[in-house]
Amino acid sequence: MGRSNSTTSRGVPVVLVCLGALLLGNVVIYLYLDSLQQSGDGDPHLTPHGACPPRHFRMANMRNCSPWLECPQVRTEVRKLKMIGQGAVKQVFLSEWKGHKVALSKLSSPEYQEDFLHGLSMLQALQGPHVVVLVGLCSEDHTLVTEYHPLGSLLNLDAVLAQERHRVRDTWQTRLRLALDYVSILHYLHTSTAGTRVMCDSNDLVKTLSQFLLTSDFHLVVNDLDALPEVGAPAGSLVRCGHRELTGEFVAPEQLWPHSDGQPFVDELMPGYDEKTDIWKIPDVTRFLMGRVVGGDVAHFHLFQINGECKRRDPHLRPSAMDVLSVYRSVYATMMRDSPGPGGSRDML
Repeated sequence: MGRSNSTTSRGVPVVLVCLGALLLGNVVIYLYLDSLQQSGDGDPHLTPHGACPPRHFRMANMRNCSPWLECPQVRTEVRKLKMIGQGAVKQVFLSEWKGHKVALSKLSSPEYQEDFLHGLSMLQALQGPHVVVLVGLCSEDHTLVTEYHPLGSLLNLDAVLAQERHRVRDTWQTRLRLALDYVSILHYLHTSTAGTRVMCDSNDLVKTLSQFLLTSDFHLVVNDLDALPEVGAPAGSLVRCGHRELTGEFVAPEQLWPHSDGQPFVDELMPGYDEKTDIWKIPDVTRFLMGRVVGGDVAHFHLFQINGECKRRDPHLRPSAMDVLSVYRSVYATMMRDSPGPGGSRDML
């Protein structure tokens, strides 16, 4: 009889310890989700490396904020090293400023001056945790300076993760976090203080991926804002991405020429559309981001329903970026809780 009471008394603390551990785990998950929420909806004046006053910047290796460089500083203090990219609108040079590596962008052709100045105005207006840090500008010379990210554009993701020093990061956790970053950026652009902005330089997967930079800590920032029209300016108006006919399955159905009866494309007759075109593209970008990593199939399984909703042909029936982000965050947290190691995630199926 005494032995039975002793066993019972020892069993009660064990049960309490288990319950405590369960409650602690739930608290940790709640705090993690809360931190994701705060990082996705932060102050628009917050940079990835800390808060700075308006028209100031701080790069990753700087201790203090500094005012944006203006024409005199850009001309005399920024030293070009080599060209690292060229597009229709800009030439990009790896450059140096006071020992810091930066990217200096110059207008490629006067033909694209309007696009260049639009991108510059968007960089100024949208500075925040999801946008590349603006270091300086000189409108007179059609030049801007931004933080340099050595890993390059998101197009390089698979090649970067294949490198021996980064191979340990090639996990579903890293890749799903990048998908979270991507959707967070769309949410930021769709709800920004500069209006509801649509990513028009996204007519195919390659072009879309080239708009984002991969940071050294494996997060995303949007870099190219040259084609970011505003929905509802003037009131109630929609947007059209460019003046040429768009084709292919990557663009949203409403971006395609609606007259399939052989009527030739006429720009003025093309109906407008809104930010829901960006939502249509989320599943395709996520599929690229997840790659063939172990556990990726589990993520696709959990994201199947929301990604299906993104592909609804009627744009009014698609979810908002915030709706998608909420589901992606929930899936990430659930997978982290149930399968913290990259090798065991298939057990969730």
